[in-house]
Amino acid sequence: MFALPFEEIAPIMGRSSIAARKLASRTRKRVQGAAMPDKDTARQRKVVDAFVAAAHTGNLEGLIAVLDPEVVLLADRAPALKGSHGAAEVAKQALGFSKVVQKAESVLVNGTPGIMSWFPNGKPMAVLGFVVANDRIVEIYVLSDPDRLRQLTN
Repeated sequence: MFALPFEEIAPIMGRSSIAARKLASRTRKRVQGAAMPDKDTARQRKVVDAFVAAAHTGNLEGLIAVLDPEVVLLADRAPALKGSHGAAEVAKQALGFSKVVQKAESVLVNGTPGIMSWFPNGKPMAVLGFVVANDRIVEIYVLSDPDRLRQLTN
């Protein structure tokens, strides 16, 4: 990873060097066997909208149905900073997140369908970017740092 030894990468990730090495190994395997993201933004939007609808109604089974079994959620802030893995775990986090969202609107994130969510006081809560492959969400990226969100909304 950028020609740095795992002993130097591990503290940045908040993990041991052995855990960082295992994570890198799993990531390499995943990248090599990863499905190609869908190119059709309309199909992607349909999957993301199904995710939002299931989260909004508290439909755990509906969430799991649109998530790849190996889905990964990454965020720029705790508690999801270290990431979440697997459809059941990510679905449960999405349900918890949806309980505090006042409003969610469709946006484009790096040219693909995403979501902008808002607190009840009208302040931005987070931007979620999605990677969709084979009509399932395989990755979710959450940007919730207030300073970065302020730059997006100003």
